[in-house]
Amino acid sequence: MRRIGALLFPGFELLDVFGPMEMIGLLDEDFHIDLVAQSEGPVPSSQRLAAHAVTTIDSGTNYDILFVPGGKGVRHEINNQELLDWIRETSENAEYTLSVCTGSLLLAKTGILNGRRATTNKAAFSWVVDQAPNVEWVRKARWVEDGPFMTSSGVSAGMDMALGAIAKMKDIETAEKVAEICEYTWHRDSHWDPFAKIHGLV
Repeated sequence: MRRIGALLFPGFELLDVFGPMEMIGLLDEDFHIDLVAQSEGPVPSSQRLAAHAVTTIDSGTNYDILFVPGGKGVRHEINNQELLDWIRETSENAEYTLSVCTGSLLLAKTGILNGRRATTNKAAFSWVVDQAPNVEWVRKARWVEDGPFMTSSGVSAGMDMALGAIAKMKDIETAEKVAEICEYTWHRDSHWDPFAKIHGLV
């Protein structure tokens, strides 16, 4: 049983969190998910729908998997040193660290992605790169794996990455079964990324 700390912050992107957690959460004998925030209780998303954080960052950093979403709130949280310190320490203790969209910038701001390959939302790519120049940002990728880190492109890409993570931690057959249950067409090629061209990155 791997314990996942899925981070919430005001202005997080709904699908960044609940797309991947739909996939992973189906395997409830293998994964336990905690929604974590700075304060327990409802946390408003970018879409104004709130999710309930069941625990806080003060409860510790003992997670097997750290999951960090993106969203409009990232622009504020990159200056939240308390949260960045928790992300860094939790990631250092974790077996895997996953991010979706601009969540990779929160990882990068802690320094843990320095010298590593990562990707992010292609619409926000230039802004993210300017904020964290010491990361080897991959322009064309649905998601990127580098050691214990898996970072995905924007929003829906997180579901493809989550299935890739399931394949890595379990097996390809389990990932395929989860995609089937969700009636989801899995883009299993991590290099598939038509949005990099749309946004002029390649």
